[in-house]
Amino acid sequence: MTDPRTIKDLLSYRVHKLAGALSRGAASRYKREFGVSLVEWRTIALLGDFAPLSLKQLAALAALDKSLVSRTISALAERNLVLREVSPADGREVELRLSLEGKTLHDGLMRAAGERDAAFHGALSPEERAVLDSLLLKLEAEAWRQS
Repeated sequence: MTDPRTIKDLLSYRVHKLAGALSRGAASRYKREFGVSLVEWRTIALLGDFAPLSLKQLAALAALDKSLVSRTISALAERNLVLREVSPADGREVELRLSLEGKTLHDGLMRAAGERDAAFHGALSPEERAVLDSLLLKLEAEAWRQS
């Protein structure tokens, strides 16, 4: 559609609404089953997959404000889920990683996320999933060009 009648006709608005619905469902499940917020889940997932990370690296990967990630790390560290260690490469830098308890939580969260992902994929045929993946790649590339 080249001439939207209302904001509800804009692709970016529709994608934003879908992302919000997906996030609300995830936030509800992760809070109920694991006692973590959506930001905590994202932090745990990224550290579980890519640690060690600096706070700056983590904030960039999470696409979140550094101060929000810092507060999240502090809360997770208080619960003994995240460890902060001085970087051997640069003594001024702190490396973040999951504790053993954090790794166990990560495994449970990733199982739940995998179940949610499978349910969403199950709503589409294999052909539709391939088309969706292709379209998302194209839209992401265009979004970067437009920014």
